[in-house]
Amino acid sequence: MRKFLKLTALALGVIFISVQFVRPNKTNLPIEPTHTIESHARVTPEVAGIFERACKDCHSNQTEWPWYARVAPVSWYVTDHVNHGRKNLNFSEWSNYDRERADWLLGAMCMTAERGRMPLPSYTRMHHAAKLSPADVQTLCAWSRTEQQRLARR
Repeated sequence: MRKFLKLTALALGVIFISVQFVRPNKTNLPIEPTHTIESHARVTPEVAGIFERACKDCHSNQTEWPWYARVAPVSWYVTDHVNHGRKNLNFSEWSNYDRERADWLLGAMCMTAERGRMPLPSYTRMHHAAKLSPADVQTLCAWSRTEQQRLARR
């Protein structure tokens, strides 16, 4: 039985070390300031603070990759979440959204925050400051409604 446990531990160790060589592509693309949400929307300092602490790691090209994003298999999970987040909403590429898509994204920001779906619980477990307070949600929703109204007037 001991021999079996030792062989199992050795096999798991070899597998763990081997998967470290399978590295996902973690990138932070260059940011063109004229393409950002700050260049196309009236982002208040309060909302900018919420974005910075709770959103930008997954929804911009300014991801701060934590140490655990270098250790497989967690690195695969983190990279997948960032890629998925950027695909759905990227503050660094806001100029790529037409008026209809921007309006929809502004509404979705509020709705997902109100429902507690963003930021993801798996993210806030490791980044406690990212958790949105009721006041944060209220600030974000008020701002997004104002931006939606501003977009409608253009």
